[in-house]
Amino acid sequence: MPSVRILAALFAVLLAAPASAQSYPTQTVRIVVAYAPGGTGDIVARLIAIPLAAALGQNVVVENRAGATGAIGTQSVATAAPDGHTLLMGQTGEISINQHWIKGLTYDTERDLQPIALASVVPLALVVSSKAPYSTMDEMAKVLADKKPVTFASAGTGTPGHFAGEFLKLRTKANLAHVPYKGAGPALNDLLGGHVDMYFPGFPAALPHVKSGTMKILAVSSATRSSAAPNIPTVAEAIGDKNFDLTLWQGFFAPKATPKPIVDRLHTEISRILATPDMQTRLRDAGADVRVMSAGQFADFTRSESSKYLAIIKDSGVKPE
Repeated sequence: MPSVRILAALFAVLLAAPASAQSYPTQTVRIVVAYAPGGTGDIVARLIAIPLAAALGQNVVVENRAGATGAIGTQSVATAAPDGHTLLMGQTGEISINQHWIKGLTYDTERDLQPIALASVVPLALVVSSKAPYSTMDEMAKVLADKKPVTFASAGTGTPGHFAGEFLKLRTKANLAHVPYKGAGPALNDLLGGHVDMYFPGFPAALPHVKSGTMKILAVSSATRSSAAPNIPTVAEAIGDKNFDLTLWQGFFAPKATPKPIVDRLHTEISRILATPDMQTRLRDAGADVRVMSAGQFADFTRSESSKYLAIIKDSGVKPE
């Protein structure tokens, strides 16, 4: 008789799962951004939250939970109820870099998070002050080839901009020295002040300074040119290395045990939103490129990104400062 009760309980669970997915969502859906307001992930999350609320028939709110290079906000989603009501706007750092960089990390991307949909990909912009003696990547490449000392800023150790500089150093054998800052703002200010030579910020952060004439973009870090600035070459083109492809990307994740029907619905709705001309225009104006993938392709993408950064860390020998 106990076996009959067990089978009955399992049958009840199987019946309940689709029903709960069909009624989803039953309350406000929270999208956690693991950084302060105003960053690229925050911008993308807020752009998508409004049409997603209409599609789901429930409120969708964006919650910023900053700290520990994205680890605090990410951990809060990893341990949340797996019912689709708490999502993460995950980005390159907390998904593909932190596990190789932060000792004692309390979450595991593969174990604790379920990829839903990639939203956008943002290239890093190799920028210099408007007063710099070079105005093209080819001109800077000559300086790098001459082994002249060049300093590069970053928003902090372990950030994509830091690794872009280290990867450039590794690939060109240039005489590059890293100067970390506590955030993109101070790094940009010191670049403008002439205290450092170059910087790889996210494209959206660089754009206002370029438009105002205080900075020059020499190249973008993605493998292909940005649709927001198709005339700007890639670093890969300039140095002749097709493997130079480092970006900031933004995508939706749920706690690992979230039922597949809920994940599938979220993927469908988010993909439909991203495919609209209006959303593509809005994201492009913010400096982001839309790249729609299946949930499985997105999972493969995050694993590939993780392997890429692990290889850079090993090959360059860079360590937390």
